[in-house]
Amino acid sequence: MHLFLVHHGVAVGPDEDARRPLSAVGLAGAARVAALAAAKGAKPEIVWHSGKLRAKQTAQEFWRACNALAEFAVSRDLQPDDPPQWMRDRLRGETRDIAIAGHFPYLPRLLALLVTGGEAGVDFPINGIVALVTDDEGETWRELWRISG
Repeated sequence: MHLFLVHHGVAVGPDEDARRPLSAVGLAGAARVAALAAAKGAKPEIVWHSGKLRAKQTAQEFWRACNALAEFAVSRDLQPDDPPQWMRDRLRGETRDIAIAGHFPYLPRLLALLVTGGEAGVDFPINGIVALVTDDEGETWRELWRISG
């Protein structure tokens, strides 16, 4: 099972738009990262996002580039301050490839939890993606590749 952790693209500031959509640079960057991920073979069967507009727009770029037939849905447990243990537990036993578009500090914490058991110091590319794989139904994970935004 493959897991693709995707940090949303560059958003406009809250003073410009309180909904914080992706900027023109953010949309272009998300499309570029998604195209590079597709070229590396990313083809999730599920694309989840936090529901925040910037994450949804980023997830849409990934969905379009990698697998427009994938399930596309909001997931309530992807907010910036949600405990990453919720997602770790949800992923255990999952057999479908999944992409998650979300936020900092959540994504670096989830990555650290999956690959090191939660030790600090795991780097996550801003506006980028980290691809992981598990061969034991989500008990252990290892990084395959990453793309910086």
